[in-house]
Parts: sequence; structure tokens; C-alpha cells
Amino acid sequence: MTTPQGARARARMEVTIAIKDEARRQLAAEGAAKLSLRAVARELGMVSSALYRYFPSRDDLLTALIIDAYDSLGESAESAHAVAAAADAAPAYRWVAVCEAVRGWALTHPHEYALIYGSPVPGYSAPETTIPPAARVALVLVGILREAFEGRGLARTPVPAELASEARRMADELVPGLPPEVAVAMAAAWAQLFGLVGFELFGQFQGVVEEAERERFFRHAAAQLAHGVGLVFP
Repeated sequence: MTTPQGARARARMEVTIAIKDEARRQLAAEGAAKLSLRAVARELGMVSSALYRYFPSRDDLLTALIIDAYDSLGESAESAHAVAAAADAAPAYRWVAVCEAVRGWALTHPHEYALIYGSPVPGYSAPETTIPPAARVALVLVGILREAFEGRGLARTPVPAELASEARRMADELVPGLPPEVAVAMAAAWAQLFGLVGFELFGQFQGVVEEAERERFFRHAAAQLAHGVGLVFP
């Protein structure tokens, strides 16, 4: 038998889902900067005061959408890694599989990708609650590097003397237990991965890489990123 508390919780969850779904439709149509709680409430047939009981401000709703997007992307990356690991793929191939999962998610969720990796939303500052979900993809990639480092090892490119101090800080704070050279290479690969995805998603490859060839191009580029962080293809 369903208790009144259980029924209320289920009803609240259903309304929360409906609010976020409508907000995502607005993101697709108008962009994050024009997201409006009043417009969401109007489309759902709610009064604004009722919606504020779920999301007190536009920023609270944006934060919920951002966390959902990061979590969805993270789940895709983690699933791709799990499948590759179950197939006993070498770390370099797992790296490529995760990168391809990031691209696949972005192409399937372009507006959510733009929300988390596109232009900043004017007047919005992401709270610390977005950090753990935002780190999920990076944690998968760092885990691959850590396993390779502890196993067959990683090929390392020396860090210039003028960058040595910052490289040590990055290693200590971002990838404890991994060498400074790997920390620097990982940061560069991270930026390049999302640069590749963003270029494709936002049209910068038009006239540069033919659309029919972009999947193969990306796979090759992801393999080059694997080389750059010191992974070796068997």
C-alpha cells in the first residue's frame, strides 16, 4: 500500500522531471541565457509561485540541468570504459573508447553539451555541487593512465624547466601518484578532447573535415591524444 508520504514524493519527482524536461526544450529553442522560470511555468500550466517550490531561482534550475548533463556524460564514459575493460582492451584502446563515448554523447545531446562546455551563461556562477559530476569523465581517463603507469608504464615527454614547478603542483593536486609529465600531458589532452568535440558540434570543421569522415578523423585524433599522454598501442 502506498503511503501518503510516498505518493507525495512520487508526485514531486514527476513534477521535477517535467520542469527539467521543459527547461531543456527551452534550452534547445532559446539557449541557456534566455531560460525563464516564468516561461517554464507557463508552458506547464503552473503558476510561478508553485514552480518556485521546486526551484527557487533560475540559477537553481540551471544547476540541476548542469548536474544532470555532467552525470549523463559521465555515465556514457564510464559505460564505454566498462565495456572495453570487459573485452580486455589495452589502456590505449580504452582511452579511445572513452573519447568516442564523449563525442557520441555530445552529438546526441548538443544543447546539453553547449550548456556545460559552451559559452558561460551571463550572471550565472556554478556552485561547488557541480564539481563531482563534472569530474567523472576525467576520473575515468586518469584511471586508465594510472593503471598503465602501474603496469607497463607510460612514455613521458620531459617538462621544460620553466614549467617544472607548476607541473609538480598539477600532479600533486590533480593526479596524486602520477608523474608531473603525465599531469601536464593529461591537462593538454583534456583540453584538446573537448576542443575536438566542440569544433565538430559547433560547425568549425565545415570545409575542413568532410562530414562522412569525421568519425574516422576523431578516432585517429583520440589515438593521437593517447600517444600524447604516454599510452602505447600494443
